[in-house]
Amino acid sequence: MKKPAESVAIVRRKTSDVPRRLRSVLALDDFETRARRHLPRAMFGYVSGGSETDASLRNNRAAFQEIGFQPRIMRDVSGRSIATRLFGEDQALPFAIAPMGFSAVVAYDGDVALARAARESDGFAICSAASLTPLERVAQEGGSRWFQAYVPGDEHRIGALLERVAAAGFYHLVVTGDVPVASNREHNARNGFDAPFRLTPQLIWQGATHPRWTLGTLGREMMARGMPHFENMESVQGPPLFSRDLTRSTIARDRLSWDHLRFIRRNWTGRLILKGVLHPDDARQARDCGCEAIILSNHGGRQLDGSVAPITALPEIRAAVPDLTVILDSGIRRGTDVLKAFMRGADFTLVGRPFLYAAATDGEAGVRHAIRLLAEEVDRDMALLGINALEELRDMGGAA
Repeated sequence: MKKPAESVAIVRRKTSDVPRRLRSVLALDDFETRARRHLPRAMFGYVSGGSETDASLRNNRAAFQEIGFQPRIMRDVSGRSIATRLFGEDQALPFAIAPMGFSAVVAYDGDVALARAARESDGFAICSAASLTPLERVAQEGGSRWFQAYVPGDEHRIGALLERVAAAGFYHLVVTGDVPVASNREHNARNGFDAPFRLTPQLIWQGATHPRWTLGTLGREMMARGMPHFENMESVQGPPLFSRDLTRSTIARDRLSWDHLRFIRRNWTGRLILKGVLHPDDARQARDCGCEAIILSNHGGRQLDGSVAPITALPEIRAAVPDLTVILDSGIRRGTDVLKAFMRGADFTLVGRPFLYAAATDGEAGVRHAIRLLAEEVDRDMALLGINALEELRDMGGAA
């Protein structure tokens, strides 16, 4: 009897739907390389740098690299999904775009571009109080419903800001707790960056030697919408982007206290999230003040130099507030980082700089590609770990 021929599955290579200019971008770090060439030194340094010696910035990455996996094999992972739940709602992605200031002059219409690209990718972006785009535009045109606030230690000014944010349609309010004063970012001074900008020979030279950014981002922004202003620090418009003598107000942030957070809770009907938590006692305080979530963050290494990495602080904080939603920010660059955060106890993650680099060099298409790259990494790494759902990571622990 003749043995029947074995059937062989032949799979044809799929035609790439990635724009040609982005096909060489294989990981989030590739966008940083592109942005370094594209942006003036002052702008790139503002986005990429940390504070003082950059110890916190470096520690964020090093802490992820110290965590190892123990993958399981021979498991059917064909039904895996990177979806998760946040506040009881389905999320297609286990990460979102963190709030970032100056986005509109790093990338053309950057705040709206980030929000729109995130929404089109079934995710979301958080609008920054340090943005140069009115929060109303980010909500209306970008579809953002998350706003990150630098809150003054003054109930009258807090109340006015809350009214404005609510009227714009935001529902999630992120109160930033780790910036009572501006940090010491020495690299900004060395690179000629100031806020507002001052026209110096150094800044003029950087603009002249980076015409794609000067004309395609800053010039285009000013032609489309006039002089950018600091729009969202309070309930009223702040100073313009360029000024010889004006400065941004610190709005009495060094007076901000837990009493102010309780005041916000009484006057804010949406979800309340506290950002900048690194100590379990502060996590408990946030819960007791009525916060629905906390964001573990050291501001991407941009505030206190030498602070603990959020991924390091995560297990102790998770144990302190087991029923509170815990979101991890600072240092995530790969899909394995997202999985390590979930493995250590996070419910969700935020990623910042890579998405802004992508917007700077390639606009909304770049942000969508960056989101896709990270999502594909998470999916692939889940298969290699031997899991079908992110919840399974809680039982895997982590090998140092």
